[in-house]
Amino acid sequence: MAAPLSLSHSIDSPDMQRAGRELLSLALIDARNHTLHLLSLYEQALGSAALDIARTDDASVVPPIWLAGHIGWFAEWWIGRNTQRAFGAECPVRPTRLAAIDPNADDWWNPTQASRAQLWLPGLPDLGQTKAYLLETLESTLELLEHAAETDPGLYFYRLALFHEDLRGEQFIVMAQTLGLPLGIEPTPAAVTREPLLLPATRWEMGLSEGCGFAFAQECGAHRVDVPEFEIDAQPVTWNQYIEFVDEGGYDREELWHPEGWRWLASQVEGRRGPRHVEQIGAARHGTGGSVLQQRFGATVRAAGHHSAVHLSWWEADAWARWAGRRIATEVEWEIAALTAARRGFRWADVHEWTANTLRPWPGFRADPWSAGGEFDPTAAFGKARVLRGGSFATRARLRSAHRRGFALPGRDDGFFGFRTCSL
Repeated sequence: MAAPLSLSHSIDSPDMQRAGRELLSLALIDARNHTLHLLSLYEQALGSAALDIARTDDASVVPPIWLAGHIGWFAEWWIGRNTQRAFGAECPVRPTRLAAIDPNADDWWNPTQASRAQLWLPGLPDLGQTKAYLLETLESTLELLEHAAETDPGLYFYRLALFHEDLRGEQFIVMAQTLGLPLGIEPTPAAVTREPLLLPATRWEMGLSEGCGFAFAQECGAHRVDVPEFEIDAQPVTWNQYIEFVDEGGYDREELWHPEGWRWLASQVEGRRGPRHVEQIGAARHGTGGSVLQQRFGATVRAAGHHSAVHLSWWEADAWARWAGRRIATEVEWEIAALTAARRGFRWADVHEWTANTLRPWPGFRADPWSAGGEFDPTAAFGKARVLRGGSFATRARLRSAHRRGFALPGRDDGFFGFRTCSL
């Protein structure tokens, strides 16, 4: 078992998956402060502490106060109330639990006990009560952490609570983009574009093994893969590249689309001719390059042509690749390039990147106790979802790992999703 990280490391490092008690304590405080900061930004954007938003059918949008309360509830559910937390990943799916700080906590914030419609009903705690609950649950978590065993099992649920809160923090930002709320958060400027990179054939080990610290279930299962030589884009597909596809009728040419993708396109808002949140896309006149006007947190902005195209579904990525005579990169190709070609100009973390792979378990897969049947259950997505790699400007730095294996159904386009391609 690897030794936990010491205080000499940064709480922003992806190595936080091996963080010890002291570093975890600092990171948990940082994550909770970030959640409270996001709530303040929502309050400013909405002009009211009620944080009222219109109910929507968009599955990615939930009431902000509910999401905040759920973060505190999650930590209490798996740490403060979990009498078998010391077993770590070997903890039963339904461990013996203590009573909640608030007797109504499960009714309010347990997503498996409330339907989506119930999240919008009156009766939830207000912002002030929710902030108090967030502080109380953090205090309880930190007190228990002081006495936790300095081992991977002993620290498992504390690391989980940290990364769960970080994931939910990005969800707050994605929701703001969906709702058109100005949070004052902007994408980082993109570097110059580079030519594709040629990488040699190799035998690559995928998956994390025991002793790596915390990992999500779908990332576990070390195994070797033989990979032929391949050429891969140095950066995700840019707006300038995507504009050409649109100008050549990409959204009208059925032959470019997977049959399921064509059906997905037909189910979207009538006349969709570009990625989500794009108001106008097409070639500019007089040889000045392409033009993209998009909604960014409620404001119409002109996207820089060399920036990564974003809010794309997997179906759109696949259609673009077919049009360009290329293919979406596989996750092993992406990982090899991310870990070996950074000095040659391979750039990532602009957008979460779709890969060619359908999400499937790796050898020796075991569902962990918290995801089994819950909100991030990969088993429910096996064979349906596509694998996402990388991270975005909204991803906390400690979650930006080249080994992180996200996933989403191919029709999702609400997140900060893009893609890169390889030669055929």
